[in-house]
Amino acid sequence: MLLTSSAYFVFLVAVVFLYWPLQRWRAAGLGLILFANYFFYAKWDLFYLGLIPAASRVDYAIGRGLGVASRPSIRRALVLVSVVVNVGLLASLKYMPFLLANWSGITGRPAPDWHWTFPLGVSFYTFQALTYTIDLYRKDAKPVTSLLTYFSAVSFFPTTLAGPITRVAALAPQLEKSRSLADADAGRALFRIALGAAKKFLIADYLADNLVNRVFDFPNLYTATEVAVAVYAYALQLYYDFSGYTDIAIGSAMLLGLKLPENFNQPYSAKNLSDFWRRWHISLSNWLRDYLYFAFPGIRTSWMPYVALILTMVIGGLWHGPSWTFVVWGLLHGVGQAVVRAWQAFRGPVGLKYPWVQWLSTLATVHFVCFAWIFFRASSLDNAGLILDRLASGSVSGANISLPLVVVMAAAVAGHYFPFRWQQLAQDRFAASPFYAQAAALMLLIISLQYLNATGAAPFIYTKF
Repeated sequence: MLLTSSAYFVFLVAVVFLYWPLQRWRAAGLGLILFANYFFYAKWDLFYLGLIPAASRVDYAIGRGLGVASRPSIRRALVLVSVVVNVGLLASLKYMPFLLANWSGITGRPAPDWHWTFPLGVSFYTFQALTYTIDLYRKDAKPVTSLLTYFSAVSFFPTTLAGPITRVAALAPQLEKSRSLADADAGRALFRIALGAAKKFLIADYLADNLVNRVFDFPNLYTATEVAVAVYAYALQLYYDFSGYTDIAIGSAMLLGLKLPENFNQPYSAKNLSDFWRRWHISLSNWLRDYLYFAFPGIRTSWMPYVALILTMVIGGLWHGPSWTFVVWGLLHGVGQAVVRAWQAFRGPVGLKYPWVQWLSTLATVHFVCFAWIFFRASSLDNAGLILDRLASGSVSGANISLPLVVVMAAAVAGHYFPFRWQQLAQDRFAASPFYAQAAALMLLIISLQYLNATGAAPFIYTKF
């Protein structure tokens, strides 16, 4: 069930209308959310109805153990079990074919068949689950006493496919509280959902269908100019696709009186790569920093921070998918951040006080990010090599770059750099409008989306991660 499908919106409306009458009885409200979570998983495969509750039950029990255990050895053993279970779950359901294929390439033996792969990745679930047990181990949170609350928080359906990665310690207390939904809050939620759908349909899918997919599938058919435009278009497609999902997820949670973390803050305005990762996929950046980077030994030595940065980003790249293209993408960002950190340690950020230096730094960062996106989007290292070959060819032609495509890209660039307060202002104006004006605006958007996207929406890019 995709978050842009009509089935999802019918499902969401049903959950919202059933939840608020039941919410006065805590167990009934939580039971409905848990039912919605598991129904969402079951729409992908019934296998998840056994897998997710079992994995959740293990982490809940570990959390209770961490809440009472005082001996360091016992606490380390408990959190290690949680890490092994969750990482093992992720490896077996997502990475085993990749690992077996590479082992086969090294040994020369045929890779055994592996049938335990399923259509829905569990990357976001496992990261959310690990926030709970690791926070408890570090004594940064308290155990969730209610099994129902924990199950509802760790598998919350809007975050299932592509986040934002939500810490259980932040979501569980919200689920425990008695809440109400004001008309203005409902209006803000609907605005956020509509904004996400517009980003997805009007920009991301248009760029993918009208240039990006064709160029990356058959790069030899296009000139260097067209390939370069396609790379820029993919940078915009990825941003609008993923931030569109985030908007829909945050808006869906708002309709249930819950707050999810923001995930984007004008990432292509970043002054350097470290700044980029404070703006792009913020919930993943924070997770990698808090639970992986700081877990490396010797992080306060002179050289280990650079090694830890590179290893963290390589693992972060591999988290996106079992492919060497993601490893290369992560390695590029890791080395890039290590270079930025070394430069700042050597010279400091003093030069950035000049506007022209800030502009050049932003321009260089954007182009490095776009270059790395080539490996992120490429189907293989060979495919990435073909893209780079075409870019190096220097051939010039814009025959496949249409005027509507240029207009959409220009609108996408402008939309990215709009101040966030403009979105807040529009959201508040929409929320303050009469219900019939809101309904008319939403209906107009739906009709426009149906007219412009007769073939339907493509899956969100991050759902495969």
